[in-house]
Amino acid sequence: MVECAGPATVVFDRSLTEYDFGPHHPMTPVRVDLTMRLVEELGLLDGGLQVVPAPMAELELIAQVHSESLIEAVKRVGSTPGVIDLTHGLGTEDNPTFADMHHASAHVVGATVEAFRQVHSGESLHSANISGGLHHAMPDRASGFCIYNDVAVGIRWLLDQGVERVAYVDIDAHHGDGVEKVFWDDPRVLTISLHETGQMLFPGTGFPADTGGPGAEGSAVNVALPPGTADAGWLRAFHAVVPPLLREFAPQVLVTQHGCDSHMEDPLTHLMLSVDGQRAAYETLHELAHELTDGKWVATGGGGYSVSSVVPRAWTHLLAILSGQPVEPLTETPQTWREYVASRTHEQVPFRMTDGRVPAFRDWGMGYDPETWLDRAVHATRMEAFPLHGLDPLP
Repeated sequence: MVECAGPATVVFDRSLTEYDFGPHHPMTPVRVDLTMRLVEELGLLDGGLQVVPAPMAELELIAQVHSESLIEAVKRVGSTPGVIDLTHGLGTEDNPTFADMHHASAHVVGATVEAFRQVHSGESLHSANISGGLHHAMPDRASGFCIYNDVAVGIRWLLDQGVERVAYVDIDAHHGDGVEKVFWDDPRVLTISLHETGQMLFPGTGFPADTGGPGAEGSAVNVALPPGTADAGWLRAFHAVVPPLLREFAPQVLVTQHGCDSHMEDPLTHLMLSVDGQRAAYETLHELAHELTDGKWVATGGGGYSVSSVVPRAWTHLLAILSGQPVEPLTETPQTWREYVASRTHEQVPFRMTDGRVPAFRDWGMGYDPETWLDRAVHATRMEAFPLHGLDPLP
């Protein structure tokens, strides 16, 4: 485990939970509240993790990625009850409108860009916004619970500051289609998405042959995993693709999206990871940041719909690793936190920070089995993407 060599921050204030589609929507903001309370009760804020305020994003900043018509539509539907705008994806089952929608969405963007600013300025070595990671939003429409694409705005901001190479790794169970779309033609940004195959899951995109636009071939990398992929297979795929591509690309800043809907208890997806497998990925990304970017690492949240038992534990592990204070998996969840969860959600939560798994995987260099769907998927990605980076795709 690499220790943090400098300050780590999480951009947060309680009002970020105003990004709220309503009590029956799967992406309830209570997951963010439960995470930050677990972080606090485990003592992480007494050590290497500092909370910094979340500013509001100005219109000009959001407009670096999103169309004026989308921004105006979001402002309009959020100020007039009952108004919808299906042209811009607003008022759908996934993206129901709510009061002050623009304000809440702009606040998430502002929080993420502040995390980018913290890292770029050197004020923080690592910084996170767990309320961010809204990776499906497109330049001209909302999509998949995402109104504005805070990650894309943050990466655009970095490029505008003169950063020449940014790597974005998305480990949400859903394809990071919005971020990929924004930077499809930009060779300065490498987007890597590991996700359940679009044959089975929204948004139905992100296949191995999707590798970037003209002049940016290889800038997009997609690993489309079979449903049922668990820790061993997921980590095998991750290590077969992510580290070699990042090392070849040599980013100046690493940006990661940590949707934890890859968990076996998630109600919306079909992957089978444990919290322990997710934690192992966080550790590797932390190590890669120190190896490749002098530690410059921005992390966001994302999906995750087992809001009591999974999301808070997963993201607490993320913030603990980011702050150089990794939480041992066998650590007990505080009794006071479990009582608070019960008062908010009427659910019981695990007594420990582990699912009792010990993540292990077979290295790709030992050869692959073309009879298995997982290995065929990984092989397809390597065959499409690796030659575009001058890498040998074969084991």
